[in-house]
Amino acid sequence: MASTTSTELSSVPRWKVIGPGLVVAATGVGAADLVATLIAGQKFGYTLLWCVVVGCLMKIVLVEGAGRYSLATGRTIFEGWRSLGAWTTWYFGPYIVLWGFVYGAAAMAGTGLALDGLLGGLSVTWWGILSGLIGLALVWTGRYSVFEKVLAALVGIMFVTMVGAAALTLPNLGELVTGLAPRIPDGGLVNTLALAGGVGGTITLAAYGYWLREKGWSSPTYMRVMRIDNTVAYVVTGLFVLATLIVGAELLYSTSVAIEEGDAGLLDLSVVLQDRYGEWAGKLFLLGFWAAAMSSLVGVWNGVSLMFADFMTIIRGGDSSDPDARAGGKWYRLYILWLTFPPMVMMFLGKPVWLILAYGVLGAFFMPFLAVTLLWLLNTDRTPVEWRNKLHSNVLMAIIALAFVALCVNEVRKVIDGA
Repeated sequence: MASTTSTELSSVPRWKVIGPGLVVAATGVGAADLVATLIAGQKFGYTLLWCVVVGCLMKIVLVEGAGRYSLATGRTIFEGWRSLGAWTTWYFGPYIVLWGFVYGAAAMAGTGLALDGLLGGLSVTWWGILSGLIGLALVWTGRYSVFEKVLAALVGIMFVTMVGAAALTLPNLGELVTGLAPRIPDGGLVNTLALAGGVGGTITLAAYGYWLREKGWSSPTYMRVMRIDNTVAYVVTGLFVLATLIVGAELLYSTSVAIEEGDAGLLDLSVVLQDRYGEWAGKLFLLGFWAAAMSSLVGVWNGVSLMFADFMTIIRGGDSSDPDARAGGKWYRLYILWLTFPPMVMMFLGKPVWLILAYGVLGAFFMPFLAVTLLWLLNTDRTPVEWRNKLHSNVLMAIIALAFVALCVNEVRKVIDGA
C-alpha cells in the first residue's frame, strides 16, 4: 500500500500526490456518461455547457465531504451511515448486491462493444467477458499502487483521445462561451438534470474514503492534499466532459446527425469521425471509448468491492480495521467474483425486466441518500467540531441534495412508465 507522510507532502510536487481523486473521477465517467453528454450536445449545441461546470462543482462538494468525514473521524462512510440507524443498512445492503450484478453486465458489455469496434475478431459478449477477467486479475491482490497506475494510464488515453477529437472539430469559441450562461432550453429539463447529475459517478463517489485509506491518507493531516487531489481530479473530468460536449455540438448538432442512446451511440460517433477525418480518427476515438469503459470497470471492481468488504465485516460485528474489511480479504474477493461471473449469464440471456426495474429505482435514490447522509454526518457530533460543515458547505450540499431529489423523482417516473 502506498503512503505519503505529512513531512513528505511539503517537499513533493502537488501533481505527485494526486491519486484517489483521479481514480474516483475516472471510475465515475463511463461510456453511458459520454453518450449522455454527446446527446446533450447533439440536441442543444453548447446551451448546456454550464451544466458540465455545475456537475463538476457538485461532485467536488460531495466527494470533499466524504473525504473530510473519513479523514476527520478515521471511520469509513459505511460506519458513518450505520451510526444513523438500521435503515441505512436495509437500503445499502440490497442496493450494493443488486447494483453489482447489473453493473457487472453493463460494464463488460461496454468494454466489449468498444473492443469489437476497435479490433473485431470476437463477439461483443466475448470481448466483454475477457475485459471482466482482466479487471479481476488487475485488482485481485488489492495492491493499490498498481491499481492507481493502471487508472492513471487509462485516464491519459481518455483525455488525449477525447480532447484530440474536440480539437479536430475546430470548436466555435464564441458559442462555447455563451454556453456558460445558465439556461434550460425548451424540452431540455431532463437532459439538464441528467448532465449535471451524471458528471463523474454515483456509488463510486462514496468509495473515495476507501481509496484514501488504501493510499495511506488516514488522518486530518492529509485534509489539504485531499482537497487538492479532489479538485484537480474533477477539473480534469470537467475538461474531458467539455471536450465530449464540443464533439457532440460540432459534429452532431451542427450537421443534424443523430446517434443512438446507450453505448452504441459511441460507435455511431466513431463512424462520423471516420467519414469526416479518416479511419485513424475513428479508431483513435474507439480507443478512448474503450479506456473510458475499462477505467470504470476496473475502478468499480476495486472500489465497490472495498465498500462491500467493509459492509459485510461491520454487519457481522467486525471493525473496518479488520483484515476481512480490507483489499485482498475474503469479502473483497467475493464481491469481485460477484461482479465478474454471475453477470456473464445476463450477457448471454438478456436482462430480466424486474431486475432492471429494481436496479433503476434503487439506483435513483443513491445520490439523494449520499447527499442527505453527508449533511447529517457533517453537522453532528459524529464529526469533530473543527471539520464540520461551514455555512457555505451546508448551503451547497442542501442545493445539491434538492437537485438529486428532483433527478431521483424523474428517474423513478421513467422506470415506472417503462414498466
